[in-house]
Amino acid sequence: MSYLNITEVESAVTSLATAYPATCKLIDLPEPSVEGRTCHALRLGSAPAGTKDCAVLIGGVHAREWGSCEILIHFAADLLEAYDTGTGLGYGGTHFTSDDVHKILDKLELVVFPLVNPDGRLHSQTVAPMWRKNRNPAYSGGDPARIGVDINRNYDFLFDFTQAFDPNAPVAVSADQASEVYQGPSSFSEPETRNVRWLLDQHPRARWFVDVHSYSDDMLTNWGDDENQSLDKDQNFLNHAFDHRRGLGNGVYGEYIPKGDLKDCVVLAKQFCTAVQGVGGRTYTPKSGFHLYPTCGTSDDYAYARHFAAPNPGAILGFTVEWGDQAGGFHPPWQEMKRNILDVDAGLVQFCLTAA
Repeated sequence: MSYLNITEVESAVTSLATAYPATCKLIDLPEPSVEGRTCHALRLGSAPAGTKDCAVLIGGVHAREWGSCEILIHFAADLLEAYDTGTGLGYGGTHFTSDDVHKILDKLELVVFPLVNPDGRLHSQTVAPMWRKNRNPAYSGGDPARIGVDINRNYDFLFDFTQAFDPNAPVAVSADQASEVYQGPSSFSEPETRNVRWLLDQHPRARWFVDVHSYSDDMLTNWGDDENQSLDKDQNFLNHAFDHRRGLGNGVYGEYIPKGDLKDCVVLAKQFCTAVQGVGGRTYTPKSGFHLYPTCGTSDDYAYARHFAAPNPGAILGFTVEWGDQAGGFHPPWQEMKRNILDVDAGLVQFCLTAA
């Protein structure tokens, strides 16, 4: 086996829904990609839809990060098969019992969206291996080098970065169409991000959100724009009094996160990392997104920010997995990718078990 192309990803998703109808349903995303491709997600769980707290997991956002799709497809397939056969799961030295599997699928609703950006993945796999963005030509002015938007900078979280951040903050975002981190002309300008927003809107009991990326061997938690702090509620992304002060991590500003949410983020991230290490000894680091580099417009911070901007029944804690390391790059040899799949899937199963 090797990396899946976009047709094979779609086939795998639809095949799982067909093979396990009692615990898996196909979700049609409402918007086709820029190039007209219909996207699908999976709903996993034994209870009726909407009756359990929900974890939403997405991947395939950055086109060149090929293995994210495979990680989520194997994750869904492992849980569904183990539940159906009444067996446990083993990932190297990390093991889960049949009761663990049943606890996850009986007590949670999982939404798994393995390929958010099919156009970009196709372009990366057939034309330009290091392509990152989607393939929207609308803002390129006819220049092929300026095609596309970075999907993970297109969400509605501090989108106006020139206003939100200190001018000296090294925030990884750009308004330049030629940049790999071009944010687009406005938040949710792209059908790919609107599809993810729709999934969150359709699952009001969503409590956890995980976006699978590569690389750095990390499990990232909220927030990504600055250091976390739990003392001053006024220091928050909605408060324009703190514009032009974010992103330096120097104590001038800290993004507010309630102590309970911070504790839950840390516990879940550590549980993920412990399960990964148990597989074969690889060490993942739990840390806030800001400690990778300052960002805005990202999926995990948007998911969590929704609760503050327009309160819903509960906060959605946001996480980003950064699988693999620099040595393997974005396209590690398949033998190495298989180890990454085992590592991350063990972490995701433990994450869901802890959440349940």
